[in-house]
Amino acid sequence: MITWEDFEKVDIRVGTIVEVNEFPEARNPAYKIKVDLGELGIKKSSAQVTDLYLMNELIGKQVLCVCNFGPKQIGKYLSEVLITGFYNEDKKVVLATVERSVPNGSLLR
Repeated sequence: MITWEDFEKVDIRVGTIVEVNEFPEARNPAYKIKVDLGELGIKKSSAQVTDLYLMNELIGKQVLCVCNFGPKQIGKYLSEVLITGFYNEDKKVVLATVERSVPNGSLLR
């Protein structure tokens, strides 16, 4: 079990995907994604969501991101946030989103 204080340490915010590019040099199929996180600015991420999402479908989608992990180097690409999701029954990633639009950068609580 974790405490409320433990949960508060995880900085999960909503952001809107503003750019998606192919990531052919990734070990597993993935996209290079830029997410507008409001006051935190636009951050880069890599997401293995090519099975269920086309690049143009992702633009404008709001997603939940963990913003306080350290940057992660993925090949020559530096990922700054973790876009969250769930594995479905076929082991494909389904993005974690919001039910209704909220301001970019809003903190999950």
